[in-house]
Amino acid sequence: MKIVIDEKIPFIKGIFEPWADVVYSPGRDIDAATIYDADALIVRTRTRCDSRLLEKSRVRIIASATIGFDHLDTVWLDQTGIKWVNAPGCNSGSVMQYITAALLFLASRHSLDLRSLTLGVVGVGHVGTKVVRAARALGMSVLLNDPPREREEGAADFSPLEKLLEESDILTLHVPLTHEGEDRTRHLINGITLGRLRKNCILINTSRGEVVDNTALRKALEDKVIRGAVLDVWEGEPEADRGLLALTEIATPHIAGYSVDGKANATVNSVREVAAFLGIPLPNWTPDSLPQPAEPVIDLARHTAVTYPVDLAGAAVRHSYRIREDDSLFRGNPEKFEYLRDNYQARREFGSYTVRNADPAAAQILSGLGFRII
Repeated sequence: MKIVIDEKIPFIKGIFEPWADVVYSPGRDIDAATIYDADALIVRTRTRCDSRLLEKSRVRIIASATIGFDHLDTVWLDQTGIKWVNAPGCNSGSVMQYITAALLFLASRHSLDLRSLTLGVVGVGHVGTKVVRAARALGMSVLLNDPPREREEGAADFSPLEKLLEESDILTLHVPLTHEGEDRTRHLINGITLGRLRKNCILINTSRGEVVDNTALRKALEDKVIRGAVLDVWEGEPEADRGLLALTEIATPHIAGYSVDGKANATVNSVREVAAFLGIPLPNWTPDSLPQPAEPVIDLARHTAVTYPVDLAGAAVRHSYRIREDDSLFRGNPEKFEYLRDNYQARREFGSYTVRNADPAAAQILSGLGFRII
């Protein structure tokens, strides 16, 4: 049998070789000629999987090592009988870490007390749920919007989007990209919805670029309709609107979910799904090891000048992830969008760090974020 794999998927080289002919290729170069005689395909978002790619192939299963699946023509795949899987929740801890770092950066930059602010969370799935937990650990009030969950679970815990637009100090988006239906999310945030936000609101988008009308957002920022924006995703990736980039608080090249942990989770899901489908005995496969942090122990006794618990928590968060470094790299090299993604730093999530000498209030915050406390 033959398996074609995106060469940038980590930890996967050598896993299938005892049972299959394996071809590794850049995701953007995977074409019909590459996969015509393949039985399985393991991809990332840079490979569009539709009839044009697959109709003359013998591919029977596609695994996407990603949380999103808008690069898969799922309707055509289902009609054709090609099994497809993605990795929901694989990078939820990584995106939560990114959002937490962004919130603390915004608080510092604008002298904000997070405990007095309301975070609106649009989309409360795997990622949104962890973002809610982090925001509450930081003392923020939280409003939730998730129409599919509301229909299934009732309205008690959810609010309409209009309420989030009107009452959120910071609005963060965690929805899939959908182009039609009652839960259509393409340009969910547009000129009209931006005009309904509070003047001091800051928008965060780590979901998909097209969820926000980037042209309308640029105009809203130019006209100071809202205070600012944090963008990890962009319409037209890997291109990014340079004018919009210049107006952002934080700008990064779609790496919010790129922790080592998130990547490993996605690879594990892809390997196990493809192996099970093809009858390859890898039911419990995991990578042998993951790169460890250079300094996995954070001693807050070093921060004697810091007394406010959220600031102490911020010191630990910055130790684990310096979001400004990602911003600076991208802001200075926007033309290297794909290079910066493909050569991203080895970032571990909060759970890989142990904190010592945290006072009880800071320890409670950090525990809520997922740090180990001693």
